[in-house]
Amino acid sequence: MSQKKELAVSALRAGTVIDHIPARALFKAVRLLGLENCDKAVTIGSNLPSGHLGTKGIIKVADTVFPPEVLNRIAVIAPGAVVNIIEDYAVVSKQPVSLPAEIVDLVRCTNPKCVTNNQPIRTRFDVVDPAAPTLRCHYCDHEVSGDSIILK
Repeated sequence: MSQKKELAVSALRAGTVIDHIPARALFKAVRLLGLENCDKAVTIGSNLPSGHLGTKGIIKVADTVFPPEVLNRIAVIAPGAVVNIIEDYAVVSKQPVSLPAEIVDLVRCTNPKCVTNNQPIRTRFDVVDPAAPTLRCHYCDHEVSGDSIILK
């Protein structure tokens, strides 16, 4: 007996596919990439079935290859995301996102007494645990992780 598998999201001729985004983090990833103002074709799949995550999100951007430092920002909210580069409908590169050792001006410190919340200073966080992820504020040592991470 053969089983037909139907694609939930259409194939991409060329561009970038970001897969394995937890469904709850999908629209944060869209915002991080600035896709609200993108002039290329963008496909966003939300709450798609996933054996590993239960449900997942996927982002496809036609004719665009993002620099690694932009894509790796997604690791703050989706550490298990995978980036696929597509050419002629084939995956030519497949890489997991990875957090850098330091995150600058991306996350807000949730400590109300932190200098970054009271002065015009760019936030800086050191990555304590890239798998969770857990971040420590460079200025006040306050730690944030998981859903308590607030993007600027």
